[in-house]
Amino acid sequence: MPILTLTPAELRLTFDPATLGFSDTSEMLEFPLPWIGQQRAEKAARFGLSMEQADYNLFVLGEVGSGRSSLLKSAMRDAATGRPVPPDLCYLHNFDAPERPLALRLPAGQGKLLRQLMVQMLKSLQTAIPQRLDSQEFKAESERIEKNFKADEARDYAALDVFAEARQFTLHRESGHLVFTYRNTKGHTLTEEEVLALPKEKRAAIDFAEQELRVEISRYFEKVAAMGRVKDEALAALRRQVVKPLLEHELQLIRTGLKKQVKDTIKLGTYLERVESDVLDHLEMFEVLDSEDDIRQEALGKVLSRYRVNLIVDNDGLTGAPVIVEDNPLFRSLFGSIEYQSENDVLMTDFSRIRGGSLHRAHGGFLMLHLRDLLVDGLVWEKLRRWLRSGRLQIEEPGTAFSSIATVSLEPEAVDVDVKIVLIGSREQYYLLQEEDPEFARHFSVKVDFAESFSANADTRRAMAIFVAHTCQQQGLAHFSAAAVARLLEDSHREADDQARQSAVLARTAALVMESAALCRKRGAHLVEAADVEAALNARIQRHDYPEQRLQEAFAEGDLLIDVHGEKVGQLNGLTQMDMGDFRFGFPVRVTARTYAGEDGLLNIEREVEMSGPIHDKGVFILHNYLSGLFVHNTPLAFNASIVFEQEYHGVEGDSASCAELYALLSSLSGVPLKQGIAVTGAVNQHGIVLPVGGLNEKIEGYFQVCVQAGLDGSHGVLIPQRNRRHLMLARNVVEAVEQGLFHVYTAEQVSDGIELLTGMSFGVDDEAGNYPHDSVLGYAQKTLLAYRRACQANEHPKSGAWHLR
Repeated sequence: MPILTLTPAELRLTFDPATLGFSDTSEMLEFPLPWIGQQRAEKAARFGLSMEQADYNLFVLGEVGSGRSSLLKSAMRDAATGRPVPPDLCYLHNFDAPERPLALRLPAGQGKLLRQLMVQMLKSLQTAIPQRLDSQEFKAESERIEKNFKADEARDYAALDVFAEARQFTLHRESGHLVFTYRNTKGHTLTEEEVLALPKEKRAAIDFAEQELRVEISRYFEKVAAMGRVKDEALAALRRQVVKPLLEHELQLIRTGLKKQVKDTIKLGTYLERVESDVLDHLEMFEVLDSEDDIRQEALGKVLSRYRVNLIVDNDGLTGAPVIVEDNPLFRSLFGSIEYQSENDVLMTDFSRIRGGSLHRAHGGFLMLHLRDLLVDGLVWEKLRRWLRSGRLQIEEPGTAFSSIATVSLEPEAVDVDVKIVLIGSREQYYLLQEEDPEFARHFSVKVDFAESFSANADTRRAMAIFVAHTCQQQGLAHFSAAAVARLLEDSHREADDQARQSAVLARTAALVMESAALCRKRGAHLVEAADVEAALNARIQRHDYPEQRLQEAFAEGDLLIDVHGEKVGQLNGLTQMDMGDFRFGFPVRVTARTYAGEDGLLNIEREVEMSGPIHDKGVFILHNYLSGLFVHNTPLAFNASIVFEQEYHGVEGDSASCAELYALLSSLSGVPLKQGIAVTGAVNQHGIVLPVGGLNEKIEGYFQVCVQAGLDGSHGVLIPQRNRRHLMLARNVVEAVEQGLFHVYTAEQVSDGIELLTGMSFGVDDEAGNYPHDSVLGYAQKTLLAYRRACQANEHPKSGAWHLR
């Protein structure tokens, strides 16, 4: 196919606002916001969100700004409306093992109700129990029990006193103790000295009597202690008898207050029975307290704290399944935590200090996480893997094991957690995960792949208008005219570098909408026009184009050498692109080649100094093979050649300069000069077919700016691969220069077409003997190669085999 000169209409896709079907975006608000160009991802997402079986979690992969998070949030909310509201989750005191709190699930809203009912019960008990224990009936019965105890004690004491009198001992109470002394027959109390002065037989009799009395006193104390226990039991039974109806009434109010069917009915019933038993075991603490009795007040407070309800998940008010987005997935925020406080150099805690995490709150619903956040903390990653494997979640506090002070630990009851995980990541992370952790990847059976770009049509253009309308409404911005939307569409195609496809990075479009609306508001208008969008784009470029500006200044000031006029042998302008992350721009680079007789073959200088990447080296190898094929009848070839990108100090990667390198090499071999006004970009295969390259628009515009500074005269242009035609979305100033005939865009399908454009001479076709016409580029090159061989032979330096590429 011969060289094509592209028309201005082929250099840029434009839209007629009248064909969009609306005057401004306010007319598009009635339509729901679609998944623009992401039908594949939408279908996969809705399928995954509808699957209730295990391991059908979603891995969402795509570029940042493609709408992967916002669209999945919307889909999660839609799916959540059709699901039942999950239960609340409470933790309760375990009366059998306080270090292992009990988990209790209740219907949504019942957890808060149970907590309120328990608080009301405690308030009621603190008032009603002292009243019951201070009633006349209770006091009368208590006094009767006390009176009976004292009477029995007095009777036994009297018997003990008679026993002592019979043995000449006097018995009396002193500071809660029983004291006895010996008396003689006259009733005189003997001192220790007087007792020692008695005859031995008398002292022995007294000692025997004393032993008998001590035994009897011990029996008395045992009997009194037993009677005291009976009395205490009777008083306790009395208190229980008086309070139990009240307590049963309060607990029944709780049972009847929880109207909905409770899944853990048995567990709740058992817990309430243990509460009743524990309250009855501590009734003495509810007796009328002295306001100054701080110790008893504190003790009562500790007892009452055991009856409180720790509600860690409250789903009251939800109308469907929960949708949680965890942007800070720390261990505590994701899996729950246990809080501690220091008391006397010991970290103390109890069931009331258990806190739920995002996974607990998302039970029965959906949880969105970002893979990059999870990979930061190895503990989070391993804990998540264990939960995915078992489905049970155990709240723990990993840091306490390494605490420098003693810690009272808890082991809360583990709970089943059913959550649909939506994991956001990049393509690289997805495939790396598939390879490095297949067990984890197995739990994400649904792949939601967001496209970077999509085929454009009338539906996608309409969808873009709807997106702009909703963005304006959400942000409170002025609406866009049809012409402004048309300019946004053109920018979307430019961002995709394709006239047939639009960019799926809607975050850029949303930002451009806001920036354009700001300029509209600044000029006092109420409708954003195409000029506002154009101004916003120019302002954005000006905020980022400082590196490009400095490079253009270097060309203008002569620091970077470039020729855009005349003809030169072995020299050509290639085109390259620099991607700064937030800004891309192109610029020309001089490619030169030199050839001479020798045996070293082709020397790639960038490769020799390790300033080229593997793709560029591959391109040079392909170039070598193509060149060898052209002169296969002239082997062995005897020549030295070098190719270099002049003034390139940052390294070269990519094969888009392969055509320029080949043309410079052929020019040097043939001695035919190349037009310096035409810059070249394009890769080449082993058969001489020109292959498409990327960054085309930035490359052309960068070279165009250099030509403008040098003065456009109609001789300037670029030669690009024919297969890149649909990727052109050039700036308006370039299109205008083409319209005026000051700049040209040529396309070539074969390397041969390009060399003819650059030299004005036929490329050359070999005959049966492998010889090229003398007046062709290849004919001149062949003549040079034969001369090189003769020179080498004359110097007795034969070369066997193929020439080498270093």
